Amino acid sequence: MSGESEGGALDLAARRLERALGMLEQRLSERVKEAGAEAGGLFDADRARLASELDASRARERALEEAGAQASEALGRAIGEIRSALGDG
Repeated sequence: MSGESEGGALDLAARRLERALGMLEQRLSERVKEAGAEAGGLFDADRARLASELDASRARERALEEAGAQASEALGRAIGEIRSALGDG
């Protein structure tokens, strides 16, 4: 009979272990979902920051292109005036 009671105790312990593992898996799954939701928020914030930086960079690029075009026109006029003053034009 001690063999049967040991078997019953072993079965009981195995069921308790399975139940505990099931609860652990459920809690881990919940934590993973929570972490994913938090990470998603971080990715959204990072994406928004990067989009803002990209917009600012594009605005600076347009300003630099405009300044370059104005400088080129001014140089062209200056070259024309110098040539005219030297009698080359």
